[in-house]
Amino acid sequence: MAPSGHLTRATGVGLVVANMVGAGVFLSAGFMAQDLGPAAILASWGIGIVGTLLGVHAYGALAHEIGRSGGEYRYLSDTVHPSLGFLSGWASLLVGFSAAIAVDALAIGVLAQQLWLGAPDPRLLGTGVLVALTALHAARYSVSDAGQNALVAVKLMLVGGFLAVGLGVGEHAWPTWTPPNPGKSGELRTWLANQYWITFAFSGWNAAIYAAGEFRDPKRDVPWAMGVGSGLVAVLYLLINWVFVANLTPTAAQAVFAHDDTQVHLGHVVMTELVGPVGGQLTSAAMILVFLSAMSAMTLVGPRVYASMAEDGVLPRALAAREGHPPLGSVVLQSAVAGVLLWSHTLLESMQSVGGILMIFGGLTAMSVVRLPTAPLTARVAGAVYAAWMLLLLAVGVTASTKLLLTLGAVLGVGAVAYALAARS
Repeated sequence: MAPSGHLTRATGVGLVVANMVGAGVFLSAGFMAQDLGPAAILASWGIGIVGTLLGVHAYGALAHEIGRSGGEYRYLSDTVHPSLGFLSGWASLLVGFSAAIAVDALAIGVLAQQLWLGAPDPRLLGTGVLVALTALHAARYSVSDAGQNALVAVKLMLVGGFLAVGLGVGEHAWPTWTPPNPGKSGELRTWLANQYWITFAFSGWNAAIYAAGEFRDPKRDVPWAMGVGSGLVAVLYLLINWVFVANLTPTAAQAVFAHDDTQVHLGHVVMTELVGPVGGQLTSAAMILVFLSAMSAMTLVGPRVYASMAEDGVLPRALAAREGHPPLGSVVLQSAVAGVLLWSHTLLESMQSVGGILMIFGGLTAMSVVRLPTAPLTARVAGAVYAAWMLLLLAVGVTASTKLLLTLGAVLGVGAVAYALAARS
């Protein structure tokens, strides 16, 4: 069992920030700039912020009522049915956390290969980073917490430095470029489809719920950490995207389309434009640490879901935590799945899969707040609106991508079989 009270409010905010700020925000604008202009891109991020805050409010009511670790698995099991909770935890393992970790691992490998001649294959290096973080978070809680807090502090300093240069040296006039596909910018479907990238970039706003039982006062600290962390990241995202749209043309933003093989992130492109090649190289080196922090945070919180499932008897007992130690079996299992996805999926495929899973179970969990008799009316309304928003985005995504529909169907189908076997045993 995990010791209660070893996580502080500050650590909770750090977990939220670290989970959210990863490869997503440094790639999304490149995809969006092909169909949307500067004003539309910034407005889309504003819509994403509103949606995220609705989810935060609904989840906050659930955290205040339940106050236990396990995230969506715990909330759906307690408020709806254990089978739905199991599917949520299963999806987190196969896609939710594991695929997001694979995205950041691949980003680290690509950046390192471009920075240093002779660097190993990006997927090989990403695997090495994954193994190192697995060792860190399989150690004692004190080691895991200290390592994560240090990475969060470094991340905030580096992102702050990027913004200082971008806002100080970059363009301040309103950008006048138009997207390559301007006709699509007026279509509702285009706006909704581009919310996929924003949803992926905002994933992690609920990070504190996965280790809720390890906070000093879960019912107070977890909602606070989600609200403060998400608000801080919302401001950072708007500023980062202003730097992108003010200093990049759609042609330069196409960098993201070759990211798996040859291309750097948009931060590198912007800094190269503003301060020269050395600035771009330094930015890419800094982004390695930013992505490392995101990987670390997900390696820390994700296994708490599977450990909770093991403690409830729906996953093997070997995945549960021992007294005073992180859940070693769950940490190793999640990293192994992330490693498989790292070698078998492209960055774009992983981002789409994560977005789809988040929409399904994030919407269901937010909606489940209506089943809490003590939940305030504002939380119930927020949960219902957030669920409807996620359902709309998911419908757009699956109609546009047959592969996404097949992936989600496979994950849920295998999860249903696994639950039936667990229930029988």
